[in-house]
Amino acid sequence: MPRPILSASWPMLLDLLLYVLTGASAGFLSGLLGIGGGLLMVAAFSFTLPTLGIPHSEVMHVAVATSLAGIVLTAASSTYAQLRRRAVMFPTLLRLAPGLLLGGFIGAHLAQLMSGPLLRGAIAAFCLFMAWRMAFGRTREPRAEHVPRSSWLLPAGLGIGTISAIIGIGGGSLTVPLLVTLGVKPVRAVATSAAAGLMISLAGATSYMVALRAPAQPLPAGTLGYVFLPAAAATAIASMIAAQFGVRLAHRLPAPMLKRVFAGFLLVVGVLIVSGG
Repeated sequence: MPRPILSASWPMLLDLLLYVLTGASAGFLSGLLGIGGGLLMVAAFSFTLPTLGIPHSEVMHVAVATSLAGIVLTAASSTYAQLRRRAVMFPTLLRLAPGLLLGGFIGAHLAQLMSGPLLRGAIAAFCLFMAWRMAFGRTREPRAEHVPRSSWLLPAGLGIGTISAIIGIGGGSLTVPLLVTLGVKPVRAVATSAAAGLMISLAGATSYMVALRAPAQPLPAGTLGYVFLPAAAATAIASMIAAQFGVRLAHRLPAPMLKRVFAGFLLVVGVLIVSGG
């Protein structure tokens, strides 16, 4: 039987502490790497949600949906910090935006049609592939103040938004490599990616809340659609605070180090998600 959501038991308190720590880590990574920490949240939720009464068949769907909901405030905090530094490339962001928003809605609905094991496998494979891409992929030498304005950014945004909503991320692991490949300095790619993540998470979380497909098994109190609200709130609040520190460090670290940190992060999270099955 699912244990009551409002129970003050030690297991519940430990889960809450884990969500706070996860949110703080995700927020820091959001500011540092231009991601909402979604992959880290998904990995943590995949371990803890079953203890809260989430059916095993729905764990990954709820983990992804809750991650996106938590990313909303994380990305908002990170975006605000980047705006203060005037690092967001608005011409590029505006060309990505329509695709990001539409893709966020589409991806969330597609994920609801996937089985739990298939969704887990897709997330793990994505982590491992992107780790390899960031560690060994070749990119152009960044040009000073280069701001991409190609019309191809709209369909690129659609693809990024769709994949991100399926995986439960803000899209930084796709947006940052894309912009760096186009010749953008990593620190500005990170800043623009944070703003893009806000759009994706808003669209994706909304889509999961008004679920197209009802869960196959009843979910415990505290869920809205597929979003587990207590976990989303705890991670979001902690991440908002920590995001500011990540932004400060991002503007001090050299670009090659940012790429190595990013690749290592994705590799570890991919392994965690696989082991959680």
